Amino acid sequence: MQQFWQELAAQWPGSFDLLRVTFRLLLAALVGALPGFQREHMGVAAGLRTHMLVSLGAAIFMLAALESDATSADTSRVIQGLATGIGFVGAGAILKSAQDHEIRGLTTASSIWLTAGLGTAAGMGRIWLPLLGSVLALFVLSFLRKFESHVADKKKVP
Repeated sequence: MQQFWQELAAQWPGSFDLLRVTFRLLLAALVGALPGFQREHMGVAAGLRTHMLVSLGAAIFMLAALESDATSADTSRVIQGLATGIGFVGAGAILKSAQDHEIRGLTTASSIWLTAGLGTAAGMGRIWLPLLGSVLALFVLSFLRKFESHVADKKKVP
């Protein structure tokens, strides 16, 4: 039993590493919250908590690789796995209505995929990239929606 506690204590990070990891995880949750808040506001199923968890999960995967001294090739495989795997989560957000012949959920699926990228960047410690990416995502999801509606209204006028 003593060996178990020694092994556990040996793996516990120092205060700087704990602060660094905590900051990255909090950043991942924050940058995931921005597109998630907009999706929540639109009333879609994958809202605030989903986007925050996707971003946080991606950051944890990246941090787990980085903290175990993964090579750049190993880190690349983690990113590839995240990009592919999260596509399946996004696919679950896409619905096809047989009677309306309409596909819904593509924007939500895209925002989930983007949020995984934001979390990956936050997990890697690239602070400016997920911050800028989340602001741009919020712009695309919110403001371009109004532009898109305006253009669609003009098409309807004969």
